[in-house]
Formats: sequence, C-alpha cells, structure tokens
Amino acid sequence: MAVAAQHAPAVRISSPTGRWILLTTVLGSSMAMLDSTVVNVALPRIGRDLDANLAALQWTVNAYMVTLAGLILLGGSLGDRYGRRRLFVLGVVWFATASLLCGLAPNVGILVAARALQGIGGALLTPGSLALIQASFHPDDRGRAVGLWSGFGGIGAAVGPFLGGWLVAGPGWRWVFLLNVPVALVCAPIAVRHVPESSGGPAHGRFDVLGAALGALSLALVTYALIEARGGTLAVALTAAAGVLAAVAFVYVEKHRRDPMVPPDIFASRQFTAVNLVTLCVYAAFGGFFFLTALQLQVVAGYSPLEAGTALLPTTALMLLFSARSGALADRIGPRLPLTVGPLLCAVALLLMLRVGKGADYLTDVLPALLVMGAGMVTLVAPLTATVLASVDTSRAGLASGINNAAARAAGLIAVAALPLLAGMGPEAYRSADAFDAAFRRAMPICAAVLVAGAVLAFTTVRRPAPGCRRPECRTHGSVTTPPLETGRGGAASGTGPAS
Repeated sequence: MAVAAQHAPAVRISSPTGRWILLTTVLGSSMAMLDSTVVNVALPRIGRDLDANLAALQWTVNAYMVTLAGLILLGGSLGDRYGRRRLFVLGVVWFATASLLCGLAPNVGILVAARALQGIGGALLTPGSLALIQASFHPDDRGRAVGLWSGFGGIGAAVGPFLGGWLVAGPGWRWVFLLNVPVALVCAPIAVRHVPESSGGPAHGRFDVLGAALGALSLALVTYALIEARGGTLAVALTAAAGVLAAVAFVYVEKHRRDPMVPPDIFASRQFTAVNLVTLCVYAAFGGFFFLTALQLQVVAGYSPLEAGTALLPTTALMLLFSARSGALADRIGPRLPLTVGPLLCAVALLLMLRVGKGADYLTDVLPALLVMGAGMVTLVAPLTATVLASVDTSRAGLASGINNAAARAAGLIAVAALPLLAGMGPEAYRSADAFDAAFRRAMPICAAVLVAGAVLAFTTVRRPAPGCRRPECRTHGSVTTPPLETGRGGAASGTGPAS
C-alpha cells in the first residue's frame, strides 16, 4: 500500500520533532558508517579467534559490500514507494538483527553470511536517513539540518576506528557488531514515534528487482573468483565467466527495461561517465589501502587494535574539518585541478606508507603518510561529488549520486578481492609479519599507480560545470570509504520508479 506523499514539509529545526528527526537519522546513518570503518581494525582478532585464513577475512569485508553496493539504489526506491520512515526503520531493525548474528557467529561461514545480511539492511538504511531529512524539514531549515546531520555523521566516522580498536582490545571483536543492537533499540522507537512519514508521490512503473539481483550477483561472482584465484581451479574459472555473463545480462536488462535501476542514457553525459571512472580508480585505491593498512599496523608494526584504530584518525579528522572549504574552493576554480592534484597527493601518501614496517614510529613513519592522505582526500572528495551532481539534470541528482556511491563501493570491494592476489599474498600471509610486510610493499605501489591513472583521467576529461547547476547539500563529510550520498530535493537517492 502506497504512503501518501508529503508535499509541504514544515518541521522546523528548533522544534522538538526537528531535534528527534536529527537524532534518529544521525544514529541510524552512524551505524552503517561506523561498520564500514571499524571492521578492518578487528580483522586480525577475528582471524585468530575463528581460525580464518586471508580469504575469509576478505569475505568478512566484502560480503557486506556486495549486497550494499548491489542494492543501495533499490533501497532508495523502496523508500520512495512504501514510505521513507517505514523503510528506514526496517533498515535499522534488519541491520541490528544481522549485527547480532555477526556478534554471535560461531564460525567464519556464519559471520560472512550475516555480513551479507547486514549489507541488505545498510542498503535500506543508508539512503533513507538523508531522505528523511530532505522530506521532513521546512525548506528554510533544510540546509542547516543537512549540515548538522553530515557534521555529526562525520564525527561518528572519525570516532569509528578508535571505538573499534577499543572494543577489540577490551570486550572483544564481537562487540564491534553487538554495539549496533542497543543503538537500534534507541533509534527505531524514536523514528516510529517522532519522525513523520513521507513518500515520493503517486505510484508508477515497477521496481527493477531483476537489475538489482543481476548487479549484486555479478559482483559476488567476480569477487569470489578473485579471492579464490590463487587455487587456479576450474570452478574459479567458471565462476569468473559466470560473473562476466551476469554483468552482460545486467547491461542488457537495463537497456531494455522501461524503468531501469541504472538508466543507460545517464551515461550520455561524458562528464558523468568520466567522473565515475575517476571514482572507480580513487575508491579502489582507498579500499585496498584501508583494508591492508589496518592489518599492516597490527601484524607488522606491532600496534594493538586500539593503537591501530587511533592511528587512522587524522585522515578522517582532516576531511571533517576541511571538506566544506575544499568544496567552496572547487566552486571558484573548477573541479579539474582538485580532481587531478588530490589523487596525486594520495598516491604520494601510499608510497610514504612503505616506511611503515616492523617497529614503525607513529610520529615519523605513520603520521606523515596519513596527513598527506587526508590532504589528498580533502582536495578531491567534495569536488568529485559536486561534479557528479553538476553533470546531469537537476531532476536526476539523486540517481546520479546513488550510482556514484554504488560505483565507489563496488570499486572498494573489487580492490579488497584483487589486491592480495596481485601482491602475492598467501592464504596465511597475515599470520606472518615478514610475509605480510613483503606483500604490503608490493601492494602500495599498485594502489598508487591506480590513483595516478585516476589523476590523468581527471586532467584529460573533467571540465568546469555549467553555471547554475546543482550543488551538494552535504558540505561536511567524514567517510573515507565512499563519497557522500546526495538525494533529489525531498527524495531518496534512487534509480528506479516506484512499484505499481
């Protein structure tokens, strides 16, 4: 049953309802944002406690990313059709239930399956939190509400690695997941009681469930093939071929469907296509970097989980402090220079990480690389989002942002699957400081090369947007794993029409 559209949102930010909406959306989005950063810190302890090899640790990260990246566009559409509050609450409850399963998992197989379920909850939850703000607040207060939401969310992202390290070193890695349960017990009732319902208007079209399923299936099969490729078996080759066929089928379905999840004509914009290719390069490198660095600091440098989590704070803190200023600068000078210089700075940072080995000193070896990394991310992330939004018609801004966000997640999961293979990491590499350090030193130049490719692509293809184009509303950003997710005005970041 469709929910009646809310055409004139009138909640003021100073009202009790406005404060409740901000609280519940910040809590909900922080659950998913924290999960994307804290799990990496817990991987060595998870591997030790569950007797898991490197492939299992890769799946612990990627099972979540496969379902989240594959279904996030569909999640936004479901909120438009059935009610944004309803889907947000469902996402919170689903995410918390899957988190409980993760925390109680007796073996790595159940943990990976529960992580995949977590990704489904994240696909419902992630686009819903900002969409609720857009749909609920009075237009005069909407900008400030989005700013507060993104600012508090950025603080959550900054605290995430530290909190994860403290939990792993103290109560244990299972609390990285179990912590989501009490947060959900606060968040969901507040949303039900205090957040007004809204939807995207009259129903039309159909959900592109087949497209979403094919996209997720393709990512899962290709990821499996890359992770298991060390064995070189016939099953791996067949899985890789099936993944490619699923990708081809996805493209075919999107071209011939009346209401596709990813309309092919959106890529008629050369600027949109180019910026998404830059996104793939940049976030593939970021995904590989943060996955391997959390392990390098613990396995090789000998840091505790708390020390490793705290060590990563500067990158997120720099983004939180300066992302808005970076966006303003890009508005004045255009996106081409920031999208070229930013990846190059990040490439330098990855090469500086080659100094991080056994007994690495934080102030002289680790911190300089992370500060340069943070400077590079500050330089490029806000202009990247602005260029994505400016490259399409304003009415398709939510769709463009959703595609860009999904592309970044897909790039990260492919990197986590492929980089250990390219760097020659064996199944037990993370159990040996020498073996892991050698592979890490091969992996960082690979990531740096991908960033340089992104910089060259940006320099040769990105142009200044036309005047009067859509500008991002999320000016403050703290996530290091994906670009900020924007919505249409008052709607979710979705890619398909509501169901009939």
